[in-house]
Amino acid sequence: MRKTTRMPFIAGNWKMNTTVGEAKRLVGQMLPQLEKVSRVEKAVCPPFVSLTAVKEAIRSTSVKLGAQNLYFEEKGAYTGEISPLMLAGLCDYVIIGHSERRQYFKEDGALINKKVKAAIKAGLKPILCVGERLEENEAGETADVVRKQLTEALVDITNSGGMVIAYEPVWAIGTGRAATGGQSNETVGMIRSAIRALVNEKTANEMRILYGGSVTAENIAEFMSQPEIDGGLVGGASLKAEQFVAIVQKTAEVKGH
Repeated sequence: MRKTTRMPFIAGNWKMNTTVGEAKRLVGQMLPQLEKVSRVEKAVCPPFVSLTAVKEAIRSTSVKLGAQNLYFEEKGAYTGEISPLMLAGLCDYVIIGHSERRQYFKEDGALINKKVKAAIKAGLKPILCVGERLEENEAGETADVVRKQLTEALVDITNSGGMVIAYEPVWAIGTGRAATGGQSNETVGMIRSAIRALVNEKTANEMRILYGGSVTAENIAEFMSQPEIDGGLVGGASLKAEQFVAIVQKTAEVKGH
């Protein structure tokens, strides 16, 4: 397999799961084995209420912390929202544009672009999610849909700020129906070409692009064996300590950074 200089990256998106106590126990179960893997960058993205507790639990370890969302304003009368300034210094990463935010909360490309800019300004690294719905996939529109999402999200972005892209076909998220490695690699390669055109060659070559959507310890090797895919954004399996650890371990075995 062709090696790259991009460090493999596995991030766990816990979504709206775990109480503070459960979050602390979960990360505590993962840490001993995660710390043994040095060739993969690891991150967990718990709910907002658990960020401080998890940050304390992973202090002095190699595991990074991510938030699941943010609002683009720094402060103001936005009841219930979390600003980039509240996350700065607390988190390393923040997920932006997840399909669930797009679908359930009607986030469009213009809003996602504002969030990306706000995150980068605050020193946070965006994990920007893109992906097509089932009907778009079946109609052969994957490339057009994903390219449009990227174009909208990256308007006036000249400094990527360590951004990571996560390709998550919507029809594979939480369904148990993952895309194939070959299909995903082709789309991720298209994403890299789009980044080259939208930003620049250097950013495209250095940016890590992940696959997400029903990732498990059983199928992670198929995705990690693809040359364009640099890691995974893991949903349900990241809530099971043994599964998440196994995903990280197998990524290290296959990518062998």
